[in-house]
Amino acid sequence: MKKYHLVIETLKKFRDDRDWKKFHDTKNLASAISIEAAELNELFLWKTIGECEEETDLEKLKEELADVLAFSFLLADKHNLDPFQIVLDKIKLNAQKYPVEKAKGTAKKYTDL
Repeated sequence: MKKYHLVIETLKKFRDDRDWKKFHDTKNLASAISIEAAELNELFLWKTIGECEEETDLEKLKEELADVLAFSFLLADKHNLDPFQIVLDKIKLNAQKYPVEKAKGTAKKYTDL
């Protein structure tokens, strides 16, 4: 948890030093996550699964993933959400939707299990 708080405080200082907080409303943070996720996907566009696994530019992957995470952390912080706890909560919910005995080895949606 210490690293998370360091990341959040560093992100907020970076943002505040540039007077960007006024741009970081819920809608724009959510849009930024989507846009950065699209840029992450662009790294793999028109490549085969094998090419994606073997030829991924790790520096570009780190940069785009960092952008997605940074905006996600800022959005969580804006709403006083602990991103690690909400992920754990979601895993618990998904465990109910996707019980091992029904979901193991299949990519079907829970409604189709």
